[in-house]
Amino acid sequence: MLPNHEGQRVPDTIFRTRDQDQWKQVSSKDIFDGRTVVLFALPGAYTPTCSTSHLPRYNELAPVFRAHGVDEVVCLSVNDAFVMDEWARSQEAGNLRLIPDGNGQFTEAMGMLVDKSDLGFGKRSWRYAMLVRDGVIEKMFIEPEKDGDPFEVSDADTMLAWLAPDVRPPEPVTLFTKPGCSYCAGAKALLEEKHLAYEEISLGRGITTRSLQAVAGARTTPQVFIGGRKIGGFEDLQAWLAKPAP
Repeated sequence: MLPNHEGQRVPDTIFRTRDQDQWKQVSSKDIFDGRTVVLFALPGAYTPTCSTSHLPRYNELAPVFRAHGVDEVVCLSVNDAFVMDEWARSQEAGNLRLIPDGNGQFTEAMGMLVDKSDLGFGKRSWRYAMLVRDGVIEKMFIEPEKDGDPFEVSDADTMLAWLAPDVRPPEPVTLFTKPGCSYCAGAKALLEEKHLAYEEISLGRGITTRSLQAVAGARTTPQVFIGGRKIGGFEDLQAWLAKPAP
């Protein structure tokens, strides 16, 4: 059975990372001591669930975690530093810190190192998430031990619901913009002020005003969609954000 370490200190480990094309050693103490950290661990960079669900949602909710006392959200995987750095770039995961546990030392000390040799992966991390305060593990969400790659409890929404049960998770936001648009800049500032992560689709990158007309029924920017629903332009967004939460 995979161990639950709630109430215990995190393992004392050195991670070999890359910083501005130079090797840099980062210790567990550097990451956790005197800080509140959410860490989620996953089997591997570029793998399907990790790339489409696990990491993106934590990246999206990281500003909400920070607004509720979390200093940093960390993603850990038994991959090397080069792979983790490239994956962070490809995922545009600027709200997260990706830590490579290349030799699996931290993962093994957590009791989460599992054999994925049947997939050609070798030793990898089991999927889990934890909240750590000043180096002590306060809460762990460990995926159930079953075949395959279960993804049921280590997700960002589950962690946020435990940390801040009264908070309503933000819905996905998509923002159509164009370069030089002052109202677009204003819309982005409004969303950032409310700690709402957004996907920006800028006209001129294969997206034309005709495309915008087809999607939004309008040719002006910005055009904002929240939770799949059209909100509209800058003033519409202002009005929507001014409404009291249901």
